[in-house]
Amino acid sequence: MSSATIQYNTRSDYRKRKNRLFYWLVIAMSAITVSPILLIVYKLIIQGYKQINWSFFTKVAPNTLEAMTANAQGEVIPGGILNGITGTFLIVVMAAIIAIPVGIMIGLFLYENQGKRFASIVRDISDILQGVPSIVLGLIAYMWVVKPVTHGFSALAGSVALAIMMLPLIIRSTEETMKMIPTSLKEAGLALGVPYYKVILRVLIPTGFSGLSTGILLAISRIIGETAPLMLTTLGSSAVNWDVTKPTSAIPLLVWEFYNDPNMANLIWSSSLFLMGFVLVLNIISKRIAAKQNR
Repeated sequence: MSSATIQYNTRSDYRKRKNRLFYWLVIAMSAITVSPILLIVYKLIIQGYKQINWSFFTKVAPNTLEAMTANAQGEVIPGGILNGITGTFLIVVMAAIIAIPVGIMIGLFLYENQGKRFASIVRDISDILQGVPSIVLGLIAYMWVVKPVTHGFSALAGSVALAIMMLPLIIRSTEETMKMIPTSLKEAGLALGVPYYKVILRVLIPTGFSGLSTGILLAISRIIGETAPLMLTTLGSSAVNWDVTKPTSAIPLLVWEFYNDPNMANLIWSSSLFLMGFVLVLNIISKRIAAKQNR
């Protein structure tokens, strides 16, 4: 065997050992990254499943005396989070109604005016808004809605705060989705004499529906667990409320209330497990939609 062959084999073995070492290093780092998430999920399931029953979804949150009595007798805490579920549904739906049309229109504006100065300013403001702490958006909604409009805490104020949080994700997803659509589709519609607004409504938006829906679902996933803005806007309610001008509860607010009462500790885990499961489902749906769009 020649010296050149021996040298080649030595280098080949060295590369293989280096690749194997790097491969196991990546696996180890990935396991370290994922392990806290798995531990959190495991803890939530172990601690939270005990309170998950029919009453958990059909009854409002119990008071301290009911929880204390149940804990003393070793029973499941009566009641549930119905007021939080209905409040979260009301607030998120109104936030989506506010944010989705505005976000899509701004995203279309940025797509149609790429390179222009005003569009660049709007894009920069959107990026900055994405990094604004949620408590600040709660203060803004308090000044804009709570004091001058509803003259008190309300579901509407909470929806405004969450809608502002949704806007950056919807705007960016809309703009990026429009960039992926061939310009020939828009040009073909315009060449046929179709009005510009109909090209947007009947060509661009339907074609990019998968990308738009993915951005919307991700935006909803982001806001559904927010607590700080709701503490300054909706305040909370012990009963089911569908009046948008009145204080309304939400699941994150209930978790905070349960945290401040030692007798409600078991409900903290159950509520968090339900909220995590709901967000997980939304993320899975958005991933499926995104995968469908890529295909």
